[in-house]
Amino acid sequence: MSRRPVLLAALVGAGSLAGCSLIPGSSSAGSSPSAKPQTPEPAASSAAPSPTAAASPAPSATATATATDGALAGWSLEEKVGQLMMVGVDAQAPKQSSNEAVDTHHVGNIFIAGRTTAGSQATQKVISSFTSKVGPGTTHATPMLVATDQEGGEVQVLAGSGFSDIPSALDQSAQPRDQLVASARTWGKELADVGVNMNLAPVADLVDIARPASNEPIGRWGREYGHDAATVSSQAGAFAEGMQASKVIPTYKHFPGLGRVTANTDTSAGVVDSTTTRGADTAVSVVFGAAIAAGAPVIMVSSATYSLIDPSAPAVFSSTIVTDMLRREMGFSGVVITDDVSAAVQVQDVSAGDRAVRAIRAGCDIVLASADPTVAADMVKALIATARSDPAFAARVDESATRVLNLKKSLGS
Repeated sequence: MSRRPVLLAALVGAGSLAGCSLIPGSSSAGSSPSAKPQTPEPAASSAAPSPTAAASPAPSATATATATDGALAGWSLEEKVGQLMMVGVDAQAPKQSSNEAVDTHHVGNIFIAGRTTAGSQATQKVISSFTSKVGPGTTHATPMLVATDQEGGEVQVLAGSGFSDIPSALDQSAQPRDQLVASARTWGKELADVGVNMNLAPVADLVDIARPASNEPIGRWGREYGHDAATVSSQAGAFAEGMQASKVIPTYKHFPGLGRVTANTDTSAGVVDSTTTRGADTAVSVVFGAAIAAGAPVIMVSSATYSLIDPSAPAVFSSTIVTDMLRREMGFSGVVITDDVSAAVQVQDVSAGDRAVRAIRAGCDIVLASADPTVAADMVKALIATARSDPAFAARVDESATRVLNLKKSLGS
């Protein structure tokens, strides 16, 4: 979930929601870790290296051409790798490890994690302490992606003066579409005003099971925009449209969906979806397909394992899911970000460095280390070492760095 938004304070204590770092009972930072405590399922395949990820997918012609045409001219490998990382920054008290990731390892993107009710002025101060590091002579003066989890309901990192009390996605979905677009535009402006230019939302997961509340990561907390593909597509799209109108990049999550699992990948290992299948006519593909058709700039991939698509690895490590299914079959050409892979229990049996390498090799563009920024250094080092020894992987780094830079250029348009 952006798995992981940060959950409510009580939830944070229980775990984190990467990408959805704010979700009840789940991890906190950006994992937007999904906040989804789940019942562990067989973990046999989740940690084993995926055969499909063994070799780096061939870089696309477009991305390769862009890189060789000069987008990355003059960039060192270390600087390029830094663009592929997003590190968590505590919204109230940034840790030294977050500063070191930016200052020492060229990490070019941050995720505002945890929970704060200090309001907009205090939040802007925290953000500017990082974004002010960018300037002439620093990473080519390339701006940072500054993300957070501002879904609404149980998953809202930023609160207090200057921030609306955003209703849950399920409550948002009851609004007429035009009204929701307008509301999201207001919420997006609140983010933009403090320096946030990316929101790890909306949740596009389809919770179409008999008992939605039994779905720990999404349904239990009302994070879904409805229980049928048409409603989710319309209302998640309305939220994204409002965000973009305020110059905030929306992130649809968590492909290929967390609406049919029972456990939370942030707090459980062996989380397996044994229902979702591959194919353009499936309900899940219809939802994400609609997002792609509408111009989705970023999609977050979940860390659950999908046994009917690729039983050998979690989605974030699967080239079958990221490259073959999302990019080639569904035609997505934007940026792919992982759910939080720093603290999520689902991926803890893989070393931190290998998590980053496997995600990029599978086709992801940004590795989210939101809940535990201390692992960012190991991730960066592993990416650099692998790129130096593997030309195909180095090409993947160039491809992803180019996509990230193109996304950042869109912020000024």
